[in-house]
Amino acid sequence: MTSNQHRPRNRLSLRSNITVRYGSMSSEQPDSDASSMQTTVISQKCSYIAVAVLCYINLLNYMDRYTIAGVLLSIQNYFEIPDSTSGLLQTVFICSFMFLAPVFGYLGDRYDRKLIMIAGLIVWIVTTLGSSFVKQTHFWVLVLTRALVGTGEASYSTIAPTIIGDLFTGTKRTLMISFFYIFIPVGSGLGYILGATIATATEDWRWALRVNPALGGLGLLLLVFLIPNPPRGASDNQGGATMESTSYIEDIKYLLKNRSFVWSSLGVTAMAFVTGALAFWTPTFLFRAQVTQGLRPPCNEEPCDPLDSYIFGAITVVTGIVGVFLGTCISKQLRDRVPNADPLICAVGMLSSSPCFFIAIVLAATSIPATYTFIAIGETLLSLNWAILADILLYVVVPTRRATAEALQIMVCHLLGDAGSPYLIGAISDALLKYNPESPSWDFCRLEYSFLLCPFIGVLGGLFFLMTSLYIKEDRKAAELLASGQAPEPPETSTESV
Repeated sequence: MTSNQHRPRNRLSLRSNITVRYGSMSSEQPDSDASSMQTTVISQKCSYIAVAVLCYINLLNYMDRYTIAGVLLSIQNYFEIPDSTSGLLQTVFICSFMFLAPVFGYLGDRYDRKLIMIAGLIVWIVTTLGSSFVKQTHFWVLVLTRALVGTGEASYSTIAPTIIGDLFTGTKRTLMISFFYIFIPVGSGLGYILGATIATATEDWRWALRVNPALGGLGLLLLVFLIPNPPRGASDNQGGATMESTSYIEDIKYLLKNRSFVWSSLGVTAMAFVTGALAFWTPTFLFRAQVTQGLRPPCNEEPCDPLDSYIFGAITVVTGIVGVFLGTCISKQLRDRVPNADPLICAVGMLSSSPCFFIAIVLAATSIPATYTFIAIGETLLSLNWAILADILLYVVVPTRRATAEALQIMVCHLLGDAGSPYLIGAISDALLKYNPESPSWDFCRLEYSFLLCPFIGVLGGLFFLMTSLYIKEDRKAAELLASGQAPEPPETSTESV
């Protein structure tokens, strides 16, 4: 294997050969089969329908993710588990999600994306439904099924945004990505509300886990019949360049050299830490605050009063819609005039939401309405980032490496973010229990002290986005040149240097 043809390259290259590798570019036409595939035209109507279906499934993903949080008090009483063990339910889900994301990213950049999503959705439906039949003496089975649920979600969350990226370009892509990501807070909020409502109506929290699989069955049918499978880079390929595969190692090297991708991924990680901890623990935290103030009695047996899940869920839905809409509008207004506007908006969102969450945590001991007000402001500011972050990834990474980029970002942000934050908050709370055991007021205080970690992580995330703003103009231009086939030929790299 000494010929130049088989030597690995650690950069995208422009080639004039008829057969080109994935990730490389050529201004020549490929063979007839590849050419016909690349010229496949998907109508605007089909593209809009596809986005609607992907949004629906994204809604179900996040509803399922936070249904557990909506009935957490009942689960704690049913299995008689402490805070740290409760946080483990979210941690195992996120862990399987993040470790499998790179696998699906690799597959999504090379094989049929639609089939991968279909298989993942089937796994999600089966495991979510199975988790609702766990007996009281088999808590470990619930932990296992929650871990397996992450398998299905990893396949979908990694690949779906790349399909939208291949159906649209420019401002339309930004708008469609906004619609897709607006269902993160909407689905999360509905997860609390739906879970609490069903648990209350049936007096059994397990029924809350049985609705999403039924809705997921409809999503599976829509996915099979209404989702196209566009050629990778179809919307970006304006210069006649064709793209084929490079090795996975080359893809990773490319992404690690992309400074905008690296710094924005660190920012997303901090954001995931904060949102993961707050999303999982806030209803329980506010319930304990009201018990401390004598506004509500303690919950000693399930089902517990889900009022805080209703309120927090409704706040998450409304602030999510408002925040994503505002973020998208501000981005569209500023992007043409300020090249690094997107990461600056994300930085402002993170840096300004952190004081709001800090004030909300401190005020919880004395004023529940004020706490809800500052939570709503903080969530709105944080939601400015959702669609913008996805758009940043799509325009600083070449089309043929986007699934890998999505997967790598998912793995990092969950590994260092919300995979550990719910468990960490619970573990700190349990560690403080020894100072005043069996005290309702101390149950609130120890969770409050644990929560104070989140605003400081939020400030760190804002600084990461400020670093992104220094490099994004250059990285975006480089990705556009490569996607259009206009980038210069990089030097050949010998096997010894790789």
